[in-house]
This record gives sequence, C-alpha cells and structure tokens, in this order.
Amino acid sequence: MEAGTGGGEPNDCTHCGRAADGTPCCFLAEFGDHLGIGSFDWDLDTGLMHMDAKAHEIFDVRPDEYDGRPETLGIRVPPTESTRLDGIVSTALKDGSENYGAYFRVKCRDGRMRWTHTQGYVRRDDTGRPRRIVGLVREATQELSDSTARREQDALRRRQTSVVQGTTAALAHARTVQDVIDVLKDSHGLQHLGATSLVMGLVRAGRIHLVADGPEGSFVPGTKVTRIDEPYPMGDVVRTLAPRFIESPDDFARSYPLLWPHITQLEITAAAYLPLIAQARPIGALGLLYNDKRGFTEEERNVLVALGSSIAQSLQRAMFYEQEKDLAQSLQQAMLPRTIPAVSGADIAVRYRSASLRDIGGDWYDVIPLPGGRVGAVIGDVQGHDTHAAAVMGQLRIVLRAYAAEGHTPATVMARASVFLHELDTERFATCLYAEADLSTGVVQLVRAGHLDPLLRLTDGTCRRLPVDGGLPLGLSAEFGRLEYPVGTVELDPGQTLILCTDGLVEQPGTDLDDGLQALTALVGTGPHDLGDLGDLLCESVDERGGDDDVALLLLRRRGIGAPQSGGRLQQHVAPNDPEALTEARHMIRAAVRAWGSAGRADEIELVADEMITNALMHTDGPAVVTLRVITASDRRLRVDVEDTSSALPRRREAGEDGVSGRGLLLVDRLADVWGVEARGSGKCVWCEFVVPARD
Repeated sequence: MEAGTGGGEPNDCTHCGRAADGTPCCFLAEFGDHLGIGSFDWDLDTGLMHMDAKAHEIFDVRPDEYDGRPETLGIRVPPTESTRLDGIVSTALKDGSENYGAYFRVKCRDGRMRWTHTQGYVRRDDTGRPRRIVGLVREATQELSDSTARREQDALRRRQTSVVQGTTAALAHARTVQDVIDVLKDSHGLQHLGATSLVMGLVRAGRIHLVADGPEGSFVPGTKVTRIDEPYPMGDVVRTLAPRFIESPDDFARSYPLLWPHITQLEITAAAYLPLIAQARPIGALGLLYNDKRGFTEEERNVLVALGSSIAQSLQRAMFYEQEKDLAQSLQQAMLPRTIPAVSGADIAVRYRSASLRDIGGDWYDVIPLPGGRVGAVIGDVQGHDTHAAAVMGQLRIVLRAYAAEGHTPATVMARASVFLHELDTERFATCLYAEADLSTGVVQLVRAGHLDPLLRLTDGTCRRLPVDGGLPLGLSAEFGRLEYPVGTVELDPGQTLILCTDGLVEQPGTDLDDGLQALTALVGTGPHDLGDLGDLLCESVDERGGDDDVALLLLRRRGIGAPQSGGRLQQHVAPNDPEALTEARHMIRAAVRAWGSAGRADEIELVADEMITNALMHTDGPAVVTLRVITASDRRLRVDVEDTSSALPRRREAGEDGVSGRGLLLVDRLADVWGVEARGSGKCVWCEFVVPARD
C-alpha cells in the first residue's frame, strides 16, 4: 500500500523470503540506491538512528556531519518541518499505530528546498512499548511538483503554522492559570483553534476539577469535580495519556451516554479532547467542541496535539508561578508585623502595596514602643524582589527592633544593623530610615542609611521635605568601614504628621527621583486629614500610574495636647489559614470591649466582629486587618473595621431554613447600630459601630 495511506501488511520479500515487517531487506539493500530510496533504523532506547548512504544523500549530509542523533539533522530540516514531523511520530508512538507517513521539506546545502517523504514502522515489545522505528525516506519533489497540490500544501502549512504561532505567542504572556484560560476563551483564541467552545480541567488529588467552560451554557451540572475513572472524555484522556477525537454526534452519544443528553443543546458535531501533559505526567485536559465540522484530518489532529503540548507547558508554568506567588505572599505576611501597637500620644497608620508584577520584596515597616513615652518608627528596603530579599528583610526587622529595645541610640542601632547584614554574607544591601520620637516633648531623632528623606505634614495641611544627612546603606557601610551615621533632629508639634516611605511610592517612569518627591509632597498636602484615608490615597496614586515596585508607608501623627482622645485603638493582622492569628484577634476583641466599658454589649460586638473577619477570610484570597477603636462625638461608640484585599462588595442574602451559612451580614445588620462598606486602596473596609455607655 502507498506510504502514508495506512492499513495493510507488506508482502514477503520475493528475494529472500523474509517477512517485510518494515526492516530493510536484501532487495532494498541491493536496489534501494537505484530507486532513490534510503532507509533508517531508529533505536528508541538509545536515541541513535542509523541511516544508509542513500538516506545521507537525501538529507544532503555527509557521514562525518551526522553523529547518529536525529536532532543533528536540524541543519537540514527547518524548525517548522521538524516540529510537525516530531508531532506525527509522537502521535504514532502514543496511539498504538504500527506505521506513519509524512511529507516534509529539506533545505539542501546550496539553499534549495526539496520535498521528501518518510514512512516509518513502529516495533513494540510484548508489553506494547515502542522500541524501534525502521523505515524509508525518499525524495518527493517531483511527486509534489503539480502547482495546485503545492499551493494547497503551502496554504495548509501556513494556516497550521499560524495556528501554532498565534496561540503560542498569546500564551507566552500568560502568567497565571486564569491568563491561560482567558487566552483560550478569547474569541480570537477560539477562532485560531477553530472551535466553538471549550472546557478545561486540572488534575488535583486524583480528581479533575473544571476550571473553564465557555461560552456560557456549556457547563454540565455535576461535572465541576469528577473522578478520573468516571466515564467522561476528560477522564479518558487523562487515564490513557492519548487524545480522543470524536468524529460525529453519534460517536459522542455512543461513547459517552451519561454526558451526551446534557449537551445536546450545544449542537456539537465533533469534539477533540487533549491530555495536557507536562514532565511526563498529566496535569489536566482540554476539550474543544465544534458545531460546524465532522471528523478530523491527520494534519488537524497533528496540529491539535502540538497545540495541546504548548498549552500544557504554559499551564504548568502558570501553576508554578501561582505556587511561588502563594509562597511569596505567605512569607511576606510572616515577615511584616502582624499588629501595629497602640502608642499613647500618637496616631499611626501603615500601608504595604505589592508590586503589580511581583508579589514579594524587601520593603518593610515597623513600630517599636520604647520606654519613657518614646516610639521608634522604621521604614526600609532590602535590595531585590524575591524570597531571599524578604527573608533578609525579616531578619533585619528583628535585629533593628532588638537593638532599639535594648536602649541603644539611633545611630548605634543603625550601625549595628549594618554590621549584622554584612555578616550575613548575603551580597544584599538595604536602605533604611529610623525615627525615634519622644511624644511628650515632640523631639524626633532621625537616622538615614541611603534611604529617602521623610516628609512632614503641618497642621494646616501643607507638606515639606525634611532633609536629613545620611550614611551608606546597611551592609555597605560595614563593608567600607564607614559606620558613622549622623543624627538629625526635628520637633514634631501636636497635630503634625511624619511620613516615611520606600521609593516605590516616589519613582515614576521617565522622571527624576526629586521630581517624584515633589509630586508626593504636593499630593500629601492636598490629601485627607484622616491617616488611614491618606495612606489609601497615596497607594491608589501608585496603582493609577502603574507603579511596578513594592511600597511600604508609615504615617505617625503626634496627638494634640488636650485634644479629644479616641479612648484606645487596637489592630490585628489575620492571615489566611492562620488559626492562631484568628484566635488572637478574638481575644483582642473580647479584652477590648471589656476594658473600654462595653461589657453590656460584649456578646453582640464579639459575634459581629467574628462574622466580619470570617467573611473576609472566606471570600477573599488575602489577609484581613481588624481595627477596634472608641469614637467620642455626640455619643460614645465602639467601631470595628475589617479590611481585606478584595474590591468585591459584600451582599446580604437570606439563608434557607436549613442553611448553615449566609447569615453573616444579616447578623451585622441586626446587631450593629450602623454599618457600611468603604473602598480602601486595592481592597475595601467593612465597618460597624455600637453605641456604648460613657466610662466612669
């Protein structure tokens, strides 16, 4: 039978009587050269492929240019042809085929392109595992010389190349699993694939979790999570590691009788289900559904298999990225202070914003209560944007806190921290600004190690830069033996605010750092009086200009003498999957409501706060920040703020009679005197207030 048309066993050799099982026989050895046919023998275990002299001639390689490895032929086979040929061979090995055939082009030594044809026979052992491929190769330029056939072949190849290149190029920009899904679900993505709709599932813990279906209406109830052994097409391709091409509606109904009745309204005429394989293991499956075709040509199958491989690689890269992102976020949250202590005589607000393309870095802040009515405020930035930078940051934060708590002067604190970083031998340096404020007198001592100058906002709202003489960044000053850090002094009057930040808040593409500081100074001067609102505004400005660096921000305002006091303020950071932090938050709430004279409403306040925290953790991917404070106005109120990183607004819904959830906001509405939702930077704040009696 003609090579490439499939089917049938060749006749026995009439010269030697040997069965023509694909192994070159004596006839080919004697006359193959005259017929223009070469032969090869490919050992799949060793990867070596022997070619006879005629095969060398067809590929236009000399024996001394060929080392027995198929990839060496890349000097003659263009990459697009090689990719297509590899896909054909890979398909034959996976789907149990006994032979395959393919036309491909070879670039001759003189630059001419000529057509060749190969026919391979796969030899398997008793277990069905492929061991060898023996076959023939011949020149086919004359065979394909007809202009119409050539044009059709070229057009098909251009379309196939466009499909592979277009989809692969789009997937190259996908960073997350959702990005991959968006590329495939995009109308152009589906158009490239020629499909009407798609489904995608990921393998997790022995089950297939559906992560994409589209367009709307293609989801089948009960298939959100399925076992791999269930009779569904995605389970089939994951189990067998082989694609499944469904040629017609009858084929679909016959093969998957449980699924077909639920998707008849989609008018599917054909479907292709591809295993997504990365590093020799299945990570998921992709289903492409068609309603304008029946059956698949060999070329279409090859293109889809090649695309499946490209999609699998992009998907695995995205999964690795998301795993690293989760690790990075957890590490960052662990390194930053979990709570900001209440400091008598000062109001403090902190903000941290992760970079848009990176979710971890070396930026940090800290607030250190000190004896005698003093407080230390730290802002810093370790070089780099990786887990190592975060780890170094965590260590630096701890030693700075320890040196300050031991009673050392600000200059000594900075010098010792520099020596510590140098002795870590990390090849990283860090910039840092340390401010030690005596809140009773308002005197603030400032030490700067290669960091930005702080800003001072006056009581009338105007803002100015505070120039502070500085030393070398931490680590470098110890490296060069220049550990002297000058100390600057400023007097912080009641109502004035000290602003410390990292350069991510200032840097703007194409502008000088001083211009960025001037813009920040102007923004602070026109910003709101409330510290939390001011911090949100500054972080939002970075989002608006598309800043690509981390931001740490610390605002410290000295309270006015004789001004109405808030009566107390406590704050707790609760990370996802951190039962200890959640328990600490509950203890803080219980202690605060009793200490602040709110025992009569303690149960209500505790219940509502717990519901708000639980909702924030359950319905967002990030942490929650819980703040409690007493507000004294026309009446005395206890306010609970719960901030999270999601901009999605909560909605109240009625739970069923037997429902075990859905009553969170209902409880807040019924028990709190007033509640609401406010936008906060990249997230939101759900708040509520309780009227409580005045303290004795």
